[in-house]
Amino acid sequence: MNSLVVAAISFLGFILAYRFYGEFISKRLFNLDPKKKPPSHEFEDGVDYVPTKRSILFGHHFASIAGTGPIVGPAIAVIWGWLPAMIWIVVGSIFMGAVHDFGALVISARNQGKSIAEVSKSVINPRVRTLFFFVILFCLFIVIAIFAMVIAQIFFLYPQTIISVWLQIPLAVFLGWRFYQKGSLRPGANIMLWSLFALLVMYLTIWVGVYIHENIVELRIPSEWALTIWVIIILIYGYIASVLPVWFLLQPRDYINSHQLIVILALLILGLAVAHPDISAPAVNANPPGAPLLIPFLFITIACGAISGFHSLVASGTTSKQMDVETDAKAIGYGGMIMEGVLAILVLLACGAGLGEAEFAAHYASWEVAEGLPEKLDAFVSGGGNFLSSYGIPIGLATGILGVMVASFAGTTIDTAIRLQRYVITELAQDYNVKPLATKHGATLLAVGSAAALALAQGGGAGGLILWPLFGTTNQLLAGLALLVITIYLYKKGKPVIYTLIPMIFMIVMTISALLLNLRDYWSTSKWHLLVIGAIVTILAIWAVIEAVNVSVKIRKNQRT
Repeated sequence: MNSLVVAAISFLGFILAYRFYGEFISKRLFNLDPKKKPPSHEFEDGVDYVPTKRSILFGHHFASIAGTGPIVGPAIAVIWGWLPAMIWIVVGSIFMGAVHDFGALVISARNQGKSIAEVSKSVINPRVRTLFFFVILFCLFIVIAIFAMVIAQIFFLYPQTIISVWLQIPLAVFLGWRFYQKGSLRPGANIMLWSLFALLVMYLTIWVGVYIHENIVELRIPSEWALTIWVIIILIYGYIASVLPVWFLLQPRDYINSHQLIVILALLILGLAVAHPDISAPAVNANPPGAPLLIPFLFITIACGAISGFHSLVASGTTSKQMDVETDAKAIGYGGMIMEGVLAILVLLACGAGLGEAEFAAHYASWEVAEGLPEKLDAFVSGGGNFLSSYGIPIGLATGILGVMVASFAGTTIDTAIRLQRYVITELAQDYNVKPLATKHGATLLAVGSAAALALAQGGGAGGLILWPLFGTTNQLLAGLALLVITIYLYKKGKPVIYTLIPMIFMIVMTISALLLNLRDYWSTSKWHLLVIGAIVTILAIWAVIEAVNVSVKIRKNQRT
């Protein structure tokens, strides 16, 4: 099969879905109201609650949900064949992920910008809220540690990216200064012009980094300590970024990254059109050596590219507090996930077609080889670099461009994840009257400190890998629980629930199936820490479902009487 044909079919499906299904969901389920006062105006504080133009907020939201998730997932899952991965990305994004993100954003915006976990208290009951919070804390705990390691690995594998990635920070601060005055948008601020200028400067710094690395001095520091030091520096940066007002660094950096994404998508699509290679990966490979079962693990491995619980945390955490008008939710929530599906398809094709047959065979010889995080980042960067080089971009520069994109998006995810963890800790501390953790710095210190302890528990800052095997299932469990809350919310409002009920049942069944299979493996291999934590997560999930079913039965009885 030719890669260009696969891309065309997928992209057409995404366009039609946004135009018709997104509009249907918007009107049929949520009845978006442009006159409803959103939390950004009701609680405007210039720090977290900041009314933000749709284009800027889309950039923040997309950069936060993207990270390396839509890269790593498809880059691993192609080992089962490109066809199952493509179907799951397209169908999952349209009917599950986009509805999930959209619903979490709207419900949070209609509940004072509270997290989806806090909203579950009023939608279901306080016990589910507590269960939900513990799952979220665990998930974000791993995310922060792992993404710090990912950025450190990018710097180690592609040292030419270091200069550009760090220079993005002063560029973003400059944009924040140009756009805002005391948290409010400056009158007449030409956002597009200045952000394009910043993007141009950023690409110039990529060229400078590549030139220095290739012609002047080798930037690589071949030491495990170098990775550890990078992880520490990244976590310190994350602490600072997450307590600053969102308009100062987070929003403008995300705006640069949203433009960077558009450029990257255009470059990859152009390379795909010019090279249009046949796909090297098999259409279906149900039993790769050492790999787990295709079903249910395909739906756990590809998360951010189809549906991801982390998205509900972003939508109900930072995005809902910045949404200017409720009707922006469709473009940001539904549209953001559709755009991520586009990226996931391009990653799938970069790995499945951008790599030649020999390269693909080397990267995907077995599950043990395919599952490695550095190997998958390299598979995408190498395959995508081949796309870009097909029309004349030097391979060194192409590698630098894609490496910077991966590190930039991972950095944005770090910023957002730490801020989200701070929100969660603060909400829990307020509920249980733990005053030191109810403060901005107290909650952030716990968020960063706990993740640092995990990251540094293993050499090279790779401690997050200790719990990484549980991340996929925990993340997808969050998606199922978020859909559970959305479904009960719609049920109480008398809205049709079939559009969220089926995705919710599917995700919970697949996730718990994967959890149980993993628990069996952890038992047989004596991985007791994973066994205990995995068992606790499984129990929490089943408990939350039982609570929701009981609430549904009570609602039904009340409706009959």
